[in-house]
Amino acid sequence: MSEHDVRMILLSTEDLDASIAFWTEGVGMTLKFRDGSHFAALDGGSATLALATALDHPLPGQVAVGIKTPDVDAAVRAVEQAGGAVVRAAYDDAHERRAVVYDNQGNGLVFYSPLPR
Repeated sequence: MSEHDVRMILLSTEDLDASIAFWTEGVGMTLKFRDGSHFAALDGGSATLALATALDHPLPGQVAVGIKTPDVDAAVRAVEQAGGAVVRAAYDDAHERRAVVYDNQGNGLVFYSPLPR
């Protein structure tokens, strides 16, 4: 079993209200969480569908896959060794260690791991 767990698909939006309406009223998904006018999480079953404006999106205008992993730094090294590129090196925010990378085809990935409490 892989130590990486795909937990989130992050979509870019310029209008969070319109995107939430599309996904909840149009598609029928349930809103799990909203952070102001820049981020929302929808219940996607085994993965969260996240909507984010440029303020909260690591790669505005692109789709990014969020992958929970026990070792963000090791995941970044593996991506680099496999021909990917680092967009933002591993860093700690208020809740997690995170890094933003591209795979070898230019697809956006966010590796993250909760910080110890």
